[in-house]
Amino acid sequence: MLAVLLEGEGFQVQTASNGAEALTAMHEQRPSVILLDLMMPVMSGDEFRRRQLAEPEYASVPVICMTAAHDGPQRAQRMHATQYFQKPVDFDQLVSAVRQLAR
Repeated sequence: MLAVLLEGEGFQVQTASNGAEALTAMHEQRPSVILLDLMMPVMSGDEFRRRQLAEPEYASVPVICMTAAHDGPQRAQRMHATQYFQKPVDFDQLVSAVRQLAR
């Protein structure tokens, strides 16, 4: 649903069902911004971010973390996320953040 809404705002969106798919997608087309759910199957958002940071070509891609987990702010800070949103996410604030980071 979020992808459809962001596309409606003019963004080109690529989705992944889990962290492993996201790594593959990142290598196929370098993103301007990554929206990262911390709780994903196969590979957690934390593990995805660790692997992203380990690759110099992708380490600088800004990451917006989103989660409903109570420890989300601390996890986002530990992984050096650019921004953090607690779920449910305010769509207008998210669009504003993506617009700012995608420049």
